[in-house]
Amino acid sequence: MAYDGVIMQRALARFDQARQRRAAEMEQRRRMLYARQPRLEEIERTLRGTMSRIVAAAAKKGEDPLPAIRALRDENLALQQERAQLLTELGYPADYLEDKPACPLCGDTGYDKKGVCRCLRQYYAREQLQELSRLLPLGEARFETFRFDLYDSAEWESYGISPRANMERNFDVCRDFACQFSRGGGDLLLSGGTGLGKTFLSACIARVVSESGFSVVYDTAISIFAKLENDKFRPDEETAAEVRRCESCDLLILDDLGTEMTTSFVQSALYQLVNGRMIAGRSTIISTNLAPEEIGSRYGRSVLSRLEGEYQLLPFVGTDIRRLKRERG
Repeated sequence: MAYDGVIMQRALARFDQARQRRAAEMEQRRRMLYARQPRLEEIERTLRGTMSRIVAAAAKKGEDPLPAIRALRDENLALQQERAQLLTELGYPADYLEDKPACPLCGDTGYDKKGVCRCLRQYYAREQLQELSRLLPLGEARFETFRFDLYDSAEWESYGISPRANMERNFDVCRDFACQFSRGGGDLLLSGGTGLGKTFLSACIARVVSESGFSVVYDTAISIFAKLENDKFRPDEETAAEVRRCESCDLLILDDLGTEMTTSFVQSALYQLVNGRMIAGRSTIISTNLAPEEIGSRYGRSVLSRLEGEYQLLPFVGTDIRRLKRERG
């Protein structure tokens, strides 16, 4: 699983803030209880010194350390029982002063044997959603809120299907893509006119995939090709990092293909981006107002061949639903 370095830094900062906040709350809890029952502080101090006493017992030359260690163990058990009784008498759980990690899987380090722990991935997902929200309308973008009633249920003769039936099919494909996402889980080409739901479904996918802990990058074709061009002809560290994000993320959503000025560089850059991510097993969603034949004439047969051969094409048909929403108030 690929992680964006900048977003991971933000996630780690939030993660560390939460860890420090829990530590401060525990310290405040101790002070409050010590003030109410000073004996608790004595017990805690003695328990914290157990390890140094064990080391001292083991370091004595010529003596068997086991009897001393057993005596310390018995003493500790007695102190723990006394602490539990005092806490119970004060009306608190017996383990109220035990400094337990919020995540038992990693002990609040953020990393387990497999790599990034689930707890840190949750922080990463939240930071990533905030980043995506700057460009995508994630606020209302949920599969559960999709409105099929905005699509005409009458069959369009030129397509042999109604816009509503077509959208129901596209919706199912997009939902399955998001909910069953795995690295290298396929690619989608969303093609059709403006205001037909391509960006909304892209945002729904981005939300679900991001919440599952995968790295997602959304950007427009104009922005992505500008970054690729700057990286080639006017390179700097910031641009290089942005290009790496587009190349290495688990899911790239390239929106509005065809709105940029198409040059020989753009044609080559699109092929290299699509082909490179495909070889690396990283999924891509491309959204465009262009029909497949228009993509071929604008970007070349090699690009169209890649898209037709590897991407699942989802045509969007119907009337601009944004206009319908405005008309209906």
